[in-house]
Amino acid sequence: MGEAIIGQREVIERLLIGLLANGNLLVEGLPGLAKTRAIKALAKNLECDFSRIQFTPDLLPSDVTG
Repeated sequence: MGEAIIGQREVIERLLIGLLANGNLLVEGLPGLAKTRAIKALAKNLECDFSRIQFTPDLLPSDVTG
């Protein structure tokens, strides 16, 4: 993942800690900080599925849970 995401070592470490702790992750930050790219790289390395939710004021719980 370090090759795909440059200069975000702390973000990568926290993503891995959250994953190993079997927890949920909420990734927040300013635009352009490679949040989506980091999660995509993690999912690809672990051969997992990736899905993204865009939070908006009209987001409903059913939009998240399906």
